[in-house]
Amino acid sequence: MTKNFVEELTWRGMVHDVMPGTDKHLMTGMQAAYVGIDPTADSLHIGHLVGVMMLRHFQLAGHKPFALVGGATGMIGDPSGKSAERNLLDEKTLRHNQEAIKEQLSRFLDFDSDAENAAILVNNYDWMKDFSFLDFIRDVGKHITVNYMMSKDSVKKRLSSDAKEGMSFTEFTYQLVQGYDFLHLFRAHNCTLQMGGSDQWGNITTGTELIRRIGGGKGYALTCPLITKADGTKFGKTEGGNIWLDAERTSPYKFYQYWLNTSDEDAEKYIKIFTFLTKDEVINLVTSHQQEPHLRGLQKKLAEEVTTMVHSQEDLDNAVKASNILFGKSTSEDLKQLDEKTFLDVFDGVPQAQVAMSELDSGLDMIGALAAKTNFLKSNGEARRELKQNSISVNKEKVKEAYLITKSDLINDKFVLLQRGKKNYFVLVVK
Repeated sequence: MTKNFVEELTWRGMVHDVMPGTDKHLMTGMQAAYVGIDPTADSLHIGHLVGVMMLRHFQLAGHKPFALVGGATGMIGDPSGKSAERNLLDEKTLRHNQEAIKEQLSRFLDFDSDAENAAILVNNYDWMKDFSFLDFIRDVGKHITVNYMMSKDSVKKRLSSDAKEGMSFTEFTYQLVQGYDFLHLFRAHNCTLQMGGSDQWGNITTGTELIRRIGGGKGYALTCPLITKADGTKFGKTEGGNIWLDAERTSPYKFYQYWLNTSDEDAEKYIKIFTFLTKDEVINLVTSHQQEPHLRGLQKKLAEEVTTMVHSQEDLDNAVKASNILFGKSTSEDLKQLDEKTFLDVFDGVPQAQVAMSELDSGLDMIGALAAKTNFLKSNGEARRELKQNSISVNKEKVKEAYLITKSDLINDKFVLLQRGKKNYFVLVVK
């Protein structure tokens, strides 16, 4: 039984353009569709998530999703939305990236079951690598005019007088290569729909044109809006770069924090796109959030859902615990449970000083820890005053002047957290 896929995406705000007749075509029974994924890294980032969510909704609606890793197109570089060419990859790197990406996709898509609509991962390098240049320009190139190719926005932008760099022939042919992918999947797997971001519309419709002219069939196109943030800054980026799905590149704590820190306006939009909550659940969440926006219920639910989906319930629990260390009540035990990466992420930007491990053998006195050896506080006198006022903590627990820091205070065998008042933190790195 197929559900109305286009209707589902529409209420979620995930449809930018759709070719007429697409919804009717999808309601005639199980169909196949694909989304192209750039394999230039061995992890997806959250910019890829919209396409992945579209494939997941497609599978949930009873259809068959194809994830196409662009091994061949990754060797060329797509001009859409880019101002310059990208680095080109060798085959070994591409294969490694493909395997890593499949592993991440399997958290969203069912590749392994016996279901008729189980997902399939393909790599366009497999059918492009033996295609000679002469064969390609004879069998594909002659069917599309230069005038047609020049009319695409992605080409026009790069050829305009505002463009800093021109466009290489390699990039100009990109839409033919991507169009041929669609034709190949149409012939090999009866794949009739390509989906992608709105900047892909030109490339996708070149594919439908090739299916019409060479394949004698009908292809369809559906694009989603490019995800933006209300404040105009780029979605999925921070000062530190991309927000990756790989826990080694972006810790679950930082991942969780990214979604938790979204604005009210963005959270209302993202909760429809990046979760599988039902329409009623979303309406109820938005309503209660509008009544008590200070509780940030929408952001919390969004962060919980996406973190669990991409990582795990355990990673979410740890991320929430780590968040509470800065903003809630927590103990030295909570601190000691943090792994080193999460600890450094939580206290990113907090001032640090190094002390030798030998200092802890006989115990580091508090005046030394606060002032003499670290300059956390300006002077020994200020350190004494703050200790008398009971405003100094070691690893979240209040201490007096007589306290000595020893190896038993170490977090991950190398850190001690000092704190003055509620918000002033300082990290001792013990080496």
